Amino acid sequence: MILKYFSGMCMAVPPALGNHLWQSTLFCAIAGLLTLMLRKNRARARYGLWLAASVKFLIPFSFLVGLGSHLPWARNSAGVKAGLYVAMEEVTQPFAKLSMPVVSRVTPQNPAILSTLTHFLPAILAMGWLCGFVLVVFVWGVRWRRISIAIREAVPLTEGREVEALRQLERMRGIRNAIPILLSRASFEPGVFGIARPALIWPKGITELLNHAQLEAILAHEVWHVRHEDNLTAAVHMVVEAIFWFYPPVWWLGARLVEERERACDEEVLEMGTQPRIYAESILKTCEFCVACPVACLSGVTGADLKKRIVRIMSGCMADRLSFGRKTVLAAIGLVVIATPVALGFVNRPSRLLAQLQHAESAAVQPFEVASIKPSRADDKMRSLFMQPGKFTTEGETVKDVISFAYGIRSDNQLSGGPSWVNSERFDIEAKEEDSVAENLQKLPIEERAKQIRLMVQALLADRFKLKVSHQTKELPVYALVVAKGGSKLTEAQVPPPSAEGTAAPKRGFRGIRMMGPGQLTGTNINIGVLADMLSRQRELGRLVIDQTGLKGNYDWTLKWTPDQGGPMFKGPDGGQPSPDAPPPDSSGPSIFTALEEQLGLKLESRKGPVETLVIDSIERPSEN
Repeated sequence: MILKYFSGMCMAVPPALGNHLWQSTLFCAIAGLLTLMLRKNRARARYGLWLAASVKFLIPFSFLVGLGSHLPWARNSAGVKAGLYVAMEEVTQPFAKLSMPVVSRVTPQNPAILSTLTHFLPAILAMGWLCGFVLVVFVWGVRWRRISIAIREAVPLTEGREVEALRQLERMRGIRNAIPILLSRASFEPGVFGIARPALIWPKGITELLNHAQLEAILAHEVWHVRHEDNLTAAVHMVVEAIFWFYPPVWWLGARLVEERERACDEEVLEMGTQPRIYAESILKTCEFCVACPVACLSGVTGADLKKRIVRIMSGCMADRLSFGRKTVLAAIGLVVIATPVALGFVNRPSRLLAQLQHAESAAVQPFEVASIKPSRADDKMRSLFMQPGKFTTEGETVKDVISFAYGIRSDNQLSGGPSWVNSERFDIEAKEEDSVAENLQKLPIEERAKQIRLMVQALLADRFKLKVSHQTKELPVYALVVAKGGSKLTEAQVPPPSAEGTAAPKRGFRGIRMMGPGQLTGTNINIGVLADMLSRQRELGRLVIDQTGLKGNYDWTLKWTPDQGGPMFKGPDGGQPSPDAPPPDSSGPSIFTALEEQLGLKLESRKGPVETLVIDSIERPSEN
């Protein structure tokens, strides 16, 4: 049970991890472009940009979005969400629809083996990450232990040339707390150890190799490491490397941090007036006498590419400080990067709250107060599905049709799974709610009323049919409803003019779709989205139809075509059927594709796209009552 839960939990990790790595890599690329812009400026500015890119790996954008959604002054801004939020979500979360068992698209030779593999694969990957994490931490622990032993064996140095020079540099740089010097017999280079209380490790015997100017240059380099708290920032990136050890850009980013950190200290030392030749000689003598520090969070003097450092030092070219304009640009970019996900959460809060309310609402919905379910008579060919406030009835409908109604399934390929009888056995259902509930439903707008009744039917299916479903997103064939080359032939609906003051308001006309018979639809004051939904329910198409006409108004239209006689009859928006007395369709009439183009000026184009589907996990036949 625990392993199954762990495996299920891991299934959600790959899409989220993919999105986070993509966002962090994009952020790192932006930081890289900014460092190119600042290549002639001080290294400390570039170091700050690379450090920000490193910290981004520890802060998902989803955290900032969530922060914005909890702002107390968030207002209703769903219109912004429809544009900016969706666009940003598509760019920053390309793996949001990633499905873990991709191999399921290939027909397996042994389904049992494939099912076992896809079930345990997430847990195997998680264990692989854990092993890599432990290995990285273990290697660093071994190196850290070597330093700890050297420090325990070191002797505090209270007097001498090193102490006097260090104290003078502390006073010049405004460091209040004196940095202790530990004289070590180990061969490590001079370096700063510790974060809260840093100490300088000084190898025994190196003082005799350096003259006074060279000694001051090496000590000044270490003082600047303390001043800028480089050990702390290096430790932060070590955490990033341990967590994302499998991601090469993280290790590349660590090399850039060390390079800019050492270059920044070199610039500070030279700006103090140290001669380039003396400073370069001091570094080279240190390299001859010592070995480099084994971990990045112990700031030494020999880090980064030594050859490039010596060339830069000897060139004597001082980098420019950031101008006010560039500081302003960097501050603005940083503000935008932080504020954008917060703002997205801010503007998306109403939709998130609405989704939460709908979820809570659906969880609280109970089945109808009274429900009668019985198999249909074999000789009864009538099929119907109706909903009224507080009432739901079907006659001769399959369970698949009822499920499609309850969950708003618009196309047959959106529903899969379940035993064969859900497509063949038909049932008569009569479900009623108490009068008070029906009265409350009657007061709701028609869209909200339909949603409530669908939720009640979902609860009925779960209670009486023991229905359990799951949602999946699949790449399926769809039809895009577009305007044909000749242009739209739709007639825009006429809105009654407002009544004069003191007169009665004009009576609202009919608004909806009439089914005059098989292959005969008449729409009155209806938008194209409703037409697309109706076409999705046409089983001879067998695909979801997506409105991409760009037409925003309401229209009056009539559509006549010859339906596929081999398939089931066309179903209405709520599962209703045309009258059995309706005249049969003209067998010589046009197909639905031709009728759309000739009569409405619209066209169906075959495409592929992500489609939300419903899978029947389990279902049982109901007991009669």
